Amino acid sequence: MDVGNVGFVIAGLVVGFIVGMTGVGGGSLMTPILLWFGINPATAVGTDLLYAAITKSGGVLVHSKNKNIDWTITGWLTLGSVPAVLLTLWFLASLHTDPSVMNAVIKQALGFVLLLTALAILFKKRLLAFAQRHAGDDYHMSPRNLNALTVVTGAVLGTMVALTSIGAGALGTVALFILYPFLATRRLVGTEIAHAVPLTLVAGLGHAGMGNMDWHLLGFLLIGSLPGIYFGSHMTGKVPDGVLRPCLAIMLMTIGYKLAF
Repeated sequence: MDVGNVGFVIAGLVVGFIVGMTGVGGGSLMTPILLWFGINPATAVGTDLLYAAITKSGGVLVHSKNKNIDWTITGWLTLGSVPAVLLTLWFLASLHTDPSVMNAVIKQALGFVLLLTALAILFKKRLLAFAQRHAGDDYHMSPRNLNALTVVTGAVLGTMVALTSIGAGALGTVALFILYPFLATRRLVGTEIAHAVPLTLVAGLGHAGMGNMDWHLLGFLLIGSLPGIYFGSHMTGKVPDGVLRPCLAIMLMTIGYKLAF
């Protein structure tokens, strides 16, 4: 194993550790790291999508066993996200004859989604408190409108994820909490992960079909990330959330700004 491949294993270990410890989506960390290694944006996104699908599959099994998944909400989200992914992939395929244009579009979108993710991480507690505070207001959305809004939310997340590999984690969780403020946190997390697997799998396979995939790179990332997630999960709560979240948010905001502007 050469030095470059060792670097990918270490990257997987570090990202897996942070994800296990904080629950922050791996894409918001992994894709910028791959760009830093010199991987082109399209390949970085495609590889990270399948990396996310594989690593989150284990989480679905655990959450399903513990009855932490609302499959109805997952279904409505998927109804919006999968068609949006297919449309976004079609758009990217139309740019495939000019890789520089496709990479520029992905890089720009990546920057903006990273900025949104940083804000979601930074203000997550305030957003969740606001949703809970107004959950009992007189205004109640009808089930039909709520389902429609869930489909639209899935479509927005699907577009972002297919373009950048980012959005299903931090942004998806906040969106779900605002839509379903009475849903228990453990079920909210489980539902988000259950939706993320088909979303990232379809998007990842689509990118692979366009050649935006490095299978060897994927293997090295998994070698590092699986033990990283295991050890990180045992560190949950050891580092104060008030310190960890602002640091992650500032880091993502800095990267996002550089990519977008």
